[in-house]
Amino acid sequence: MVRSQIGHGADLIKVYANYGTALCPTLAAGDAVSQYRGWKKGQDPEPKRIKQKRITFQQALDAGIIICAGGDVGVFPHGENARELMMMADYGMQPLDALRSATSINTDVFHLTDRGRIKVGLLADLVLVTGDPAQTIGSLQQVRRVMKGGIWYLP
Repeated sequence: MVRSQIGHGADLIKVYANYGTALCPTLAAGDAVSQYRGWKKGQDPEPKRIKQKRITFQQALDAGIIICAGGDVGVFPHGENARELMMMADYGMQPLDALRSATSINTDVFHLTDRGRIKVGLLADLVLVTGDPAQTIGSLQQVRRVMKGGIWYLP
């Protein structure tokens, strides 16, 4: 694993940039684990691990590194996947870019050319939310309906 050989931060970002590698930061996983270990988010100072993730994420943004979305769902409850995108925005990514990281960026990174965009002939699952997540990413937590395979479902 590259990370174990070079450490964190700026050195890691250089490797990502040199190889055109995408970063999947899994911010929400580290956040959840820190809270499970007793950190009271919003009350206690950020743990060193969280501060480092914030710094590395900002360095990746500044360097133009491809950032995809993953959250290691299972570390925190299923259905709370929006936590990752909300943290990406909180850490400095524009909300629309965070949305892209979970859709078109992920499909590009994983070479899934038949999905990830709303376009005739592509597979698409859609989520209808209250509000505009491109403006307020937290709107992703207000799911009204989901379309999967062309069929609408209630949450």
